[in-house]
Amino acid sequence: MEFTPEQDAFRQEIKDFFKETLPADFEPMDSGAMYHAETREFAHNMAKKLSEKGWLTMHWPVEYGGQSRSYIEQAIYSDEVAYHGSPGTDVGGGAVAWIGPTIIRFGTEEQKKEHLPPITKVERYWTTLYSEPETGSDLAGLITSATEDGDEYVINGSKIWNSGAHIADWGWIAVRTNPDAPKHRGISLMMLDMTTPGVTVRPVIKMTGEHEFNQVYFDNVRVPKKNLIGEQDRGWYTMAVALDFERAGVHYSAHGRRNLERLVEYARETTHNGKPLSQNKVVRNKLVDLATEIQAARWIAYRVAWMQGQGLVPNYEASMSKVFGSELSQHVANTGMEILGQYGQLWKNSKWVKLRGSLSRAFLNQFGANIAGGTGEIQRNIIATRGLGLPRQ
Repeated sequence: MEFTPEQDAFRQEIKDFFKETLPADFEPMDSGAMYHAETREFAHNMAKKLSEKGWLTMHWPVEYGGQSRSYIEQAIYSDEVAYHGSPGTDVGGGAVAWIGPTIIRFGTEEQKKEHLPPITKVERYWTTLYSEPETGSDLAGLITSATEDGDEYVINGSKIWNSGAHIADWGWIAVRTNPDAPKHRGISLMMLDMTTPGVTVRPVIKMTGEHEFNQVYFDNVRVPKKNLIGEQDRGWYTMAVALDFERAGVHYSAHGRRNLERLVEYARETTHNGKPLSQNKVVRNKLVDLATEIQAARWIAYRVAWMQGQGLVPNYEASMSKVFGSELSQHVANTGMEILGQYGQLWKNSKWVKLRGSLSRAFLNQFGANIAGGTGEIQRNIIATRGLGLPRQ
């Protein structure tokens, strides 16, 4: 794949922006920086700067606060943002990546006017409320209920693994509105004001000690019917579109590329038995394997963007990007730990830590890489049925 001169110039513009804007000693962050008390202000300020550049929602139509940039340009932007580790690229819970685009596609004009401008201006944070404690990977098996009562729905149940729910102003929630229908046909998608009485948010702390995830409880929570997205009982089909927006990410290869460069530098500078690690055949082969996988993941993600630009729906292709990219993240982290040896077990505050502890954190985070956004098993089922035409199991 080749980029046009205009696309190359846009990539350089982004690189120059981060070179001028990020501190000289900046340590790359991930999207979770918005959720942590110690980095939230910096992440928020970066989001405002990206908004002022018009890049935060650059792929949205102009009439909704975007720039109507091409899907390839959006992928270039996401690629460079992830590589540089800049925070503030989403307003929590996928507001920019999938909530906003789904509102644009399925929302009413009233919903668009109310919810899109605060996202583009970084004035409102969101959280996605899909997963439930008892359903595992079976998203369609959700049981959190929404019962009609006049002009409102009454929600009862709970959700888990909700990124940023503790700072969110609004929630993007999937609920069961028809318990008698087949499970894929009785689901509805709604928007929920997180300050509504009956909403309780409790933290779920990660292995890294960070608070990004939460469990959210709903006790007779009333939601106006005007907050329904699309048709009642057909929320599964709307969610499928939103999930495709979520899964088509180039950030996996970008993160991998940054960590690979660090590992290559470490191998050049570190000696073992009097020789640089870069001369060790095992280490060299591991790094070459990573470089090959990273490039493959990158082009798969850009192919998804190209398909979107052609008006095609990258359904199973998005799943290919997701499963290959998330497993790449695991391979990069595991290989990094093998090369660093016992140094890889040290946290960033140790005086003996290598590479600022970036690989030890990546190693702890990688356990969830193949779960978030749909497990690898789910992605493979999608590829098998929709891509290869194999029967369902």
